[in-house]
Amino acid sequence: MPPPLLSGKRHHEASVFTPENLLREARRQLSVPEGAVAPVCVLDPDGDILRYLDRNGRLEANPNWACYHTTLHNFSLDGPALGDGLALGIIGCAVGASFAVLLAEQLFASGCRLLISVTSSGQILPVREPPYFILIEKALRDEGTSYHYLPAAEYVSIPDALLELFEDDVPGLEEPLARGAVWTTDAPFRETRSAIELCRSKGILAVEMEAAALYAFARARGHPVICFAHITNRMASAAGDFEKGAAAGSIEALRLIQATASRWLAHNNESR
Repeated sequence: MPPPLLSGKRHHEASVFTPENLLREARRQLSVPEGAVAPVCVLDPDGDILRYLDRNGRLEANPNWACYHTTLHNFSLDGPALGDGLALGIIGCAVGASFAVLLAEQLFASGCRLLISVTSSGQILPVREPPYFILIEKALRDEGTSYHYLPAAEYVSIPDALLELFEDDVPGLEEPLARGAVWTTDAPFRETRSAIELCRSKGILAVEMEAAALYAFARARGHPVICFAHITNRMASAAGDFEKGAAAGSIEALRLIQATASRWLAHNNESR
């Protein structure tokens, strides 16, 4: 018999438990006022971007975020299509597929219109010497959350309309933005030699823990989600790994977030 993960799914059936109802009860219990979150929000699984912004006095807690598990902070960026500044939201340390999608559901139910994830990732195929960034075009579904949103398949891809935002290079980055497939796993300490070799044979560039679930959620719910892999390590297979660059890679990550938000807003004629 197929395992429970692959059996009994009705992907078009509505859920009894909804993010809207959870947020309603959280607002009541936590005395959170009604109000929307920022239009563009960021998931920062490692928390490095959040800590960098905090050290520089650029964070302010969002008073309208009614979540039992996390704090949403606001910060501002300037740049093309952002005018004199755009307030974005950021949540740190959102590690893993199920947690990332739990937050994504609540963010879009709270007024988010674009979600960007920037996650630290292990190198599978060497594009260049780490650190560098990859636009995740598709993710191998070696986790559990995506199967609750979409029927079983090997990969799930970024929505085509979002991929079109990156037809030309992203200026301002120290290294060109790479792009390709990643392996999403729920078990980081089960990245065996044979599993890594299998992924290499498939042309997979990196391993991380959120993208497959976030892209499955995005496709099932019709919400825009863009995932980036920050290639920072080779699974600690040698000493001196996990060097992320200046400010733990946060400065370069913020440039990438700024460019992504600018392109999406301009493409969609979104107001700030």
